[in-house]
This record gives sequence, C-alpha cells and structure tokens, in this order.
Amino acid sequence: MRICMRVMLPLFVLAASLGFAGNNKKPILPAYVLEARTVLVLIDPDAGTSMSAPLANKKAQDDVEKALLKWGRLNPVLDGLTADLVITVRKGADKIVQPTIGGLPTNDRPVIVQPTDSGIRLGGQKGQAPGTPTSTQQTGPAPQVEVAPREDVFAVYLGKVGAPLERSPVWRYMKKDALRSPSVPAVDEFRKAIEEAEKQRQQQQNKKP
Repeated sequence: MRICMRVMLPLFVLAASLGFAGNNKKPILPAYVLEARTVLVLIDPDAGTSMSAPLANKKAQDDVEKALLKWGRLNPVLDGLTADLVITVRKGADKIVQPTIGGLPTNDRPVIVQPTDSGIRLGGQKGQAPGTPTSTQQTGPAPQVEVAPREDVFAVYLGKVGAPLERSPVWRYMKKDALRSPSVPAVDEFRKAIEEAEKQRQQQQNKKP
C-alpha cells in the first residue's frame, strides 16, 4: 500500500491577502465580485476524502449551494467556463494529521436533486463540469496522510478565467463549523462582506465631486 504525505500549505499562508475574513481592515471587494450573479461551487480539488466521513465535503458543497439559492444573489451553475465566481469548500479535519484517500473524482456530479424553498433544483452532467479544476497531486485513488486545518474553509475566486484556483482567492473564510448546515455561517459572512463593500463603494462615489 502506497502512502504519501501531502501538506496543505496554501490553506495556512496568504493570511494577509486582501480578501481574508477576520482582518480588522475591511477592504472593498473587486467590482467583479459585486457584479457577479453566477457561481460554481466546488470541493477543494486538493482535499482528500476522509475515511471517517467520506461524504462530508459533498454535503458541505450541497449545503453551500442551498444557502446561496436562499440568499438569492448568486445562482449556482455547473459550468466553470461561464461562472462569474468559483467557490471552493473544504470541511475541517478531525485531526491535523489524518489518513485520507486522494485522487478521487470529487467534483463529478452526474445528478443533482436539491430541495429548495421555491421547489427543487435539478441538474446533471457527464464527467466533470467544463472548466472544473482537478487536483494535480495524483492520477488515481490512493491512500495518503494529509495535514490540513481543523477549521472549515470557504474560498472565493475569480471565474471565467483559465485555472482560477491557481490565483489567490479574493475572499476566504476559515472557522470551525463555518460550513455547518442549516445556517452555513460562511455564506452569511460573505453576504455581509459584499454588503459592506457596496456601502463603501457608495460612500466613495458620494465623495466624488
């Protein structure tokens, strides 16, 4: 049995990036975030599948989409080439170091059936959605030892570009139970960040002569 060690460094760095939630300063989000209307929600392609809770990330993905639909500002889509934004989700680990399975097609979603307040959301695709990033760590399922944060992670990237996840996230929120349903606090914090950015932009426009 082949065991590999993966250290999720990107989750521990860039703490001072412009969009990192929790900073005392609340910078204005880029205009493309305020104007965005569609979003692709993905499981972090570099997240391994937990052996103790193999469906945890898929449930988080589903819960985030439901919360976005309830919010009503951003419409979840399945095409990464047309989505204005890309959001990645990752459930926190039970332990900082734990065994997982890597190389699984975590973002293949042949059928989507989601009950919503206004009805049922249906969707489907064959294989991965167009423009969906994939992990470059492995080419097939294999056991691994993974070092990862214990907090849930919600990260927002610019959409409609090649390799969106290779860019720095424009906004990121890391906190215990940030993806917990039914409230999904990460989506609520993102909503607050957008509302604050819109207020700041309006104040700047009012100051212009």
